[in-house]
Amino acid sequence: MTKARFQFENGRVARGLFCNDDRNLELLENTLQVKITSRDNFFIVKGRAENIEKVRQVFHELDKLQLRGSRIHQTEFKYILGEVTEKTEHKHSELDEKIQVPGRKHVVTPKSEGQRNYIQAIRSKTLVFGIGPAGTGKTYLAMAMAISALKSGQVRRIILTRPAVEAGESLGFLPGDLYDKILPYLRPLYDALYDMIEEDTLERYRDRGIIEVVPLAYMRGRTLNDSFIILDEAQNSTLEQMRMFLTRLGFGSRAVITGDITQIDLPSYRKSGLIQVQKVLKNIDDIEFTYFNEKDVVRHALVSKIIKAYEEFDGLNSKNEKTDKKTKADKKQTDQHKKTKDE
Repeated sequence: MTKARFQFENGRVARGLFCNDDRNLELLENTLQVKITSRDNFFIVKGRAENIEKVRQVFHELDKLQLRGSRIHQTEFKYILGEVTEKTEHKHSELDEKIQVPGRKHVVTPKSEGQRNYIQAIRSKTLVFGIGPAGTGKTYLAMAMAISALKSGQVRRIILTRPAVEAGESLGFLPGDLYDKILPYLRPLYDALYDMIEEDTLERYRDRGIIEVVPLAYMRGRTLNDSFIILDEAQNSTLEQMRMFLTRLGFGSRAVITGDITQIDLPSYRKSGLIQVQKVLKNIDDIEFTYFNEKDVVRHALVSKIIKAYEEFDGLNSKNEKTDKKTKADKKQTDQHKKTKDE
């Protein structure tokens, strides 16, 4: 049995490492088979030497995240613990891809390998697709990159758009002007903006057209130069709308398109442009497709389990459907053969 002491700057920093939640320390103890005692700004760890070293690595990576301005949540804690425990190829230290965002949230950092790859793609490519389940940070990270690009002078304005699928042809029957009619469908974009920019600054940007939030249908006929454009909920864009949007890109502009192809709300007779575009643009330079999975989810831990359960359920259903089709085809072939033989 070996004993080690890990000390930090103060009690707040030490408690922040485990989200001030003793359940996370218990998880660390049970996973690495050690005994941890927390005392203000230090920890006493007892156990086998190799396991204590893994505890040191976990604390070290968590402390680095705090030093970069990130607040540790259970998602980060579990992710880093998993990285150290499973000895994956990519170290969490490689996730050092800070996005400088002036305002309420000064620094945004990736919480997973998928998010890191996504940020790198946005920095290096003109057109990036972020495809994956809800809660993986597709829109939020794109928004942070857009604001960072605006503040650094890389672009002159930000255009945010999404299809108002639920509205259909009924927008005209909703009360208020155009802004009031479309606001409910664009509210998620505003929520992310308000998290990064002070309200008065955001209102000023909107009034001056520096930040524009519009439904996808109103993008037709425009050419957008020196802009950072984000198309959110792209799985609900039609084939025609996707082509229309992609041809809006002007000089000095870049675009990020996000969506979840498992949550398509289009009518059954409409095909999703996000599904088709993966085949159409897959071999074009300066375009990158980034795919997320349940490991990239940064919401409640239960969300990852829900997403995985649905994926397994869908896979089982797909397999059963193929089996049923084969059985029916075999039966039909047998019946035809029997009929021919009887004749």
